[in-house]
Amino acid sequence: MSGELRVRHVDGDRFTVDVRGHRVTVDQPVGDGGTDTAPTPTELFVAGLASCVAFYARRYLVRHELDASGLEVTARYAVGGRPARVSELAVHITPPAALPADRRDAFLAVASHCTVHNTLHEPPAVDIVLDS
Repeated sequence: MSGELRVRHVDGDRFTVDVRGHRVTVDQPVGDGGTDTAPTPTELFVAGLASCVAFYARRYLVRHELDASGLEVTARYAVGGRPARVSELAVHITPPAALPADRRDAFLAVASHCTVHNTLHEPPAVDIVLDS
């Protein structure tokens, strides 16, 4: 799968992100100069990882005909270092009650190998260029 998205400035620190006909807004907290009308790009980055883990976890449950009720993923992160970056990430999966004990390891293995997590472990080449 390949894709493209477009980010456009709205005002202040607020931007819209257009993806496949969907629109997401990003902003910054008031304390950082924004108006706090939307998540930050960093929060969306972490949300991308957590939701990818959740997606893979749910797909595992569907494949094994297990009820996904109660499935939850929580992500905690810290920003720091030089250069500024997400310096710590912890993702916790609350499996549904329907997950048998003998399937927990396989469930975790599948959820841990989502596309976003794989990308963090095998980073892509990233080129940032100035269009003329």
